[in-house]
Amino acid sequence: MAVYRVNENEFEDEVLKAKQLVVVDFNADWCGPCRMLGPVLEELSEEEKDVKFVSVNVDDNEAVAEKFGVFSIPCVVFVKDGKEVNRSVGFVPKSAIADILKDLK
Repeated sequence: MAVYRVNENEFEDEVLKAKQLVVVDFNADWCGPCRMLGPVLEELSEEEKDVKFVSVNVDDNEAVAEKFGVFSIPCVVFVKDGKEVNRSVGFVPKSAIADILKDLK
């Protein structure tokens, strides 16, 4: 697996209608902590084969970020059955995200 970039047009199909748990990374290219979190999520996407990982650039997809109330980035939103079930704001270590995933599966 990998982290897939999605835009506003793809968001509903790729995230809200997904059959599995989806980890949505809201980020921006200029954001230092976002760039640090990217490789962590890439690693997790390789380990967690039953979880979908997507990346949303907030500068290019403001409506999606606004809909999810994303005001600080990086913001990782965990979506299951089309609904937010957890959220993490700011850079967090891989173990913290892995713990959230374990609780949600």
